[in-house]
Amino acid sequence: MDNNPANLFILIAVLIAAVVGVVYLMIINKQGPLLNVKRYQAKWLEIENSVRRDNAASWQLAIMNADKLLDQALRERRFKGQTMGERMKAAQKVWKNANHVWSAHKVRNQLAHEVNVQLNYDTTLRSLSAFKQALKDLGAI
Repeated sequence: MDNNPANLFILIAVLIAAVVGVVYLMIINKQGPLLNVKRYQAKWLEIENSVRRDNAASWQLAIMNADKLLDQALRERRFKGQTMGERMKAAQKVWKNANHVWSAHKVRNQLAHEVNVQLNYDTTLRSLSAFKQALKDLGAI
């Protein structure tokens, strides 16, 4: 290789570009893949618009669907775990208010696994608020 300054400059530029590319890929990989925000926003609006103050069945369905949407976002962001609970634990540092998210998920679990759960409208709104914030924290909406 000759000692031409132009060749040396090109070599240095290529090395810098390679280092920047590797660093960029490491950052992207650490954060996980980006989510399709428009798709998540549309699904979230469907959930919010399905809630009727005078229809308790709509409250339960909205909470179940919000929980499923959050789990889908966790999976797409590649948080590790066999169960949603494990994926939520893996995402613990992402949540602005982890207790709020866990409370909402517990409401969903009660609806899914217990008989005669008494759900009220305020609890529904609080749970949906927690799911919405969790989705924001993940970059889904």
